[in-house]
Amino acid sequence: MSTLTPLILEIKSNLEAVLKLRNTKQKKDDDSYVSEGDLLLDKVCMDYILKTYASVQIITEETYATGEVDLNAFEYTAVVDPIDGTENFVSGLMEWGVGVCIYKGSQFEEALIALPELNHYMLSNTPVTEKFDSRIYGISSSLTKEDLLNLEPGFEYRIIGCCMYNMFNVITGRYKMFQNPKGARCWDILPGLNMAHQLGLDVTVNNKKYNGEFLQPAEKYRFKISN
Repeated sequence: MSTLTPLILEIKSNLEAVLKLRNTKQKKDDDSYVSEGDLLLDKVCMDYILKTYASVQIITEETYATGEVDLNAFEYTAVVDPIDGTENFVSGLMEWGVGVCIYKGSQFEEALIALPELNHYMLSNTPVTEKFDSRIYGISSSLTKEDLLNLEPGFEYRIIGCCMYNMFNVITGRYKMFQNPKGARCWDILPGLNMAHQLGLDVTVNNKKYNGEFLQPAEKYRFKISN
């Protein structure tokens, strides 16, 4: 059993309380939203990680400030996105997710993608039981109008606005490909990148093959995952 399996139960048990916080959005400095739901799930994840790992540093979207993470400062490093797709969440959409990625030193250990309102949960080191053969290409909601006009013709495209949801879709074959040519932070992408890499999908970060390495939180990363 994955060390993160009990965290799924923690997320499920707090889901009703989280959903009651949809109307608590506030603007952050980057003009994105944060809600009390984000902060509750941030606490749920942090509390579980701190009681599970004796020596761990936690990097979350809501608490990270600046600077490079020293992977040797603790035995484990946890990267957490408590609600990925907050814009969706506060707008009443069900396509939002929770991402957790654990490194032991510089080596990937395990990860969780949770889509609580859709009742989909995916753990690393677990085979995909049902794989689809889609022709849909998923793209990031950060693209501008000019970016969209320059997309390669001939494909079915989807923009959903939640990286965890998109990662789940490409890993399970619901998308043929998912990419973000503009760049995303490590908490958005590390769970999905590592799961896709483990399962043999074609994964590139900044136009280079991705092999499970830790990505520093201060930077943004362009990526592409293909079946």
